[in-house]
Order: sequence, then structure tokens, then C-alpha cells
Amino acid sequence: MSEKLYTGGCHCGAVKFEVMVEDVEKLIQCNCSMCRKTGYLHLFVSRDEFRLLKGEEALENYQFNTKTASHFFCKACGIKSFYIPRSHPDGYSIHAGCLEDFDLDSVQIEPFDGGNWEDNVDSIR
Repeated sequence: MSEKLYTGGCHCGAVKFEVMVEDVEKLIQCNCSMCRKTGYLHLFVSRDEFRLLKGEEALENYQFNTKTASHFFCKACGIKSFYIPRSHPDGYSIHAGCLEDFDLDSVQIEPFDGGNWEDNVDSIR
């Protein structure tokens, strides 16, 4: 396995981050109300693999339902490039579509029934 460093961020460039990952083979496509409406493709990483480079002040935190997950959006362009998910509270979910030089066609997209989250969450932990 090999590690690769990716950079990513929001559309306007106010938020930038980097993430170190090993051989990404699949992304999770969830059908919950939030992910379905945004087209979010999940790449789960640990806190140690993520580093915010700039834009902490540009982020707005949106929470709903159990108010456990922290959905961070850029205040300027509205893009959610990463967040702290309820399923992985000690890490981050990165929106793979916000990574620079990441080939989405090279990975498997695995559906996840987040519409029935409580019944299925163990399959992604």
C-alpha cells in the first residue's frame, strides 16, 4: 500500500485542506437527505490524516437531527468539502469531489442506505 497526499477545498478557495490517504479503492455514496441533495461522495479519514491549511474563519457549522455531526460549509460559496460525521466522530468525511487531482473514475462508488441510517450505519464504521 502507498500513501498519497491530496489537497482540496471549497469552490472559491477560502477553505483549503490536505489529507493523506492509502490506496483509495472505494467511496461511499449515501442516500440520506443531506448527501442526496449535495451529491456528496464520502472518503473517511482519521483526524491524523487531515489538516486544515486555511479558512477556519470561513467555515459555518450546520447541525441537524441529533446535532452530533458537524457539517462545515464555506460561508462564501456554500461548498461542504469535509465534515465530522456521526458515524466517525474521531475523524472526517472528505467530499472526494473537492480533492484536487483525484480521479473519481478510478474508484468504486459503493451505495449506502443512509435514508435508513440507524439500520445500516454499522456497515460503514
